[in-house]
Amino acid sequence: MRVGLTGGIASGKTTVAQRFAALGVPVIDADEVARAVVAPGEPALGAVIARFGSQILAADGTLDRRALRSVIFADRQSRIDLEAILHPPIRAAMEQRARSAAGPYVILSVPLLVEGGDARSRVDRILVVDAPEDVQLARLQARDGSGAGEAHAILASQASRAARLACADDVIDNSADLATLHARVDALHQRYVALAGG
Repeated sequence: MRVGLTGGIASGKTTVAQRFAALGVPVIDADEVARAVVAPGEPALGAVIARFGSQILAADGTLDRRALRSVIFADRQSRIDLEAILHPPIRAAMEQRARSAAGPYVILSVPLLVEGGDARSRVDRILVVDAPEDVQLARLQARDGSGAGEAHAILASQASRAARLACADDVIDNSADLATLHARVDALHQRYVALAGG
């Protein structure tokens, strides 16, 4: 069984994914796969450079994610172009990893699962990590040092909270403390094992 884990930026997806991993569940992280497909020498990095220029590279030849982010969040078409370049190789790599995963179910951690438009074709269940937008904004600014304007722009570029919740089979409210969050993940783990027949 494939569970798509998603949620808005700074909602707590990483913490939830780490808890599932601690419980022995295979977690395939789209962000980790995305970094791998744009490593130096990878075809996708060449395509990104061809579209956006070498100013999105760091001095060591790796992708400067912050420079690229400032470009794509300032221009909608740039973001669409980047997604068209990166989504196919990311999906192919995730699919390969999911096929080789062991256990009754696997977590596919995909921040933009809802935005991709075909979430139901890729996963059996959608788990949304939810937090109020003011909490997301505060966490984002504290985590990345983003200004309020940039944090709002990033949030606005993603599916709305309502749109994510409308797609959800399961929701974890992450507005409480870490112990509560872990207990909620643990309960879902038991439910998923039962649903997967494992």
